Amino acid sequence: MKPKAHIMHLPVYQPGKPIDEVKKEFGLTEVVKLASNENPFGSSPKAKQAIVNHLENTHIYPDGASVELTAAVARHYGVGTNQIVFGAGSDEVILMIARAYLSAGDETITADRTFPQYKHNAEIEGATVIEVPLKDGTHDLDAMLAKVTDRTKIIWVCNPNNPTSTIVTAAEVGRFLDKAPNHVLVVLDEAYAEYIVSEEYPDSIALLEKYPNVVTLRTFSKAYGLAALRIGYGIGRPDVIRTINQVREPFNTTGFAQAAALAALEDQAFIERCRDENARGIAYLSGQFGKLGLKHFPAYGNFMLVDVQRDAKTVYEQLLSKGVIVRGGHTASIGFPSMIRVTVGSEEQNLKFISALEAVLNETVVVAE
Repeated sequence: MKPKAHIMHLPVYQPGKPIDEVKKEFGLTEVVKLASNENPFGSSPKAKQAIVNHLENTHIYPDGASVELTAAVARHYGVGTNQIVFGAGSDEVILMIARAYLSAGDETITADRTFPQYKHNAEIEGATVIEVPLKDGTHDLDAMLAKVTDRTKIIWVCNPNNPTSTIVTAAEVGRFLDKAPNHVLVVLDEAYAEYIVSEEYPDSIALLEKYPNVVTLRTFSKAYGLAALRIGYGIGRPDVIRTINQVREPFNTTGFAQAAALAALEDQAFIERCRDENARGIAYLSGQFGKLGLKHFPAYGNFMLVDVQRDAKTVYEQLLSKGVIVRGGHTASIGFPSMIRVTVGSEEQNLKFISALEAVLNETVVVAE
């Protein structure tokens, strides 16, 4: 049996190393995982109770249209229920958008170092991916516009960008959308939007009224802490959402995920606490990086990309041996060979990370610029 020739070069996604595997490999009893941008404070107690309550319904198929959750999200943002589509994480919404809009011969534009699933799913559909270099760790929107042709179908903008944690501002996005052709779908991936404290961040939901070619992606995996349940969503104009829904698999989100997300959405006090703690964590890590003489990109999500001035793979492995899991920039999905990406953890986790990092920096050799 021969698979499709054009997918044979695609990399298999490599998740962060599991805690139990690190414990076993290095004989450790305690490991801090700061590799996958998970919420260190877990999820809302209301969401946990909703999961327990749903145990009585495990024999029943979930609501294929996520009717109750759709209505709640629509109320939360002030949009119509026909403007929302759900997926098994926003990853699946990305997959559905690519499936719905991209064919062989089409072009799609993305940053060169950003969330890899844009490129991955576009290439599965046979589309040509145009990668535009970041500028100071941020999407270069003007350069992306310059790459638009008659064959361009989608532009992907990850905001905050993963892995750099930088943002493009409301003013920048507005100018970009004013110039973007109507035949190009602009996907604003805002997986970390709930962590934003900057007033410069765009209100992408409001943008939908003026720009019919915009789709916003959100998720319950990050700030809401429901990563294990896999549920995210897209918001756009009704005609766009209908098109995406046409390629959605039936029952693509579970009853547990829908119940937990509904309860989590109602607990905005939990989100506010997580946002505040994350801001404090960023301030602490920024200060510590400064003391260590390390530069980092401005951080707006719940993670930071810091230049350790050494081979990232070596630093990553040394941190592993000390019981701290981060993401090394040497990997293809990150693409910054002297940097590491670290999730902003709890106060205790951040302290342990900085202590381990300081020890590793004293043990490893600085890479000449």
